[in-house]
Amino acid sequence: MPTITIKELHERTGAWVRKAGVAPLQVTDHGKLIAVISAPEAAPRRSPRKRVLLKDYQDYLKTAKPPEPGKSSSDDLDAVRGDR
Repeated sequence: MPTITIKELHERTGAWVRKAGVAPLQVTDHGKLIAVISAPEAAPRRSPRKRVLLKDYQDYLKTAKPPEPGKSSSDDLDAVRGDR
């Protein structure tokens, strides 16, 4: 995999990014690897995380009453906040 310095990347960004679209490119700063530039297809795909609800919240949802018609969430917040 080709390696360039961050200074080289700065001087010719467009050319290096186009090359990275064909083959991954390592970028170093003072000899330390700081980045790898590659085509989007080369990036690993992450599956979306499954939503997890806490058991207490699941229990609350089972017993929660539906909102009253004409009442907004602001009314509920005002009731919880009190005089704050």
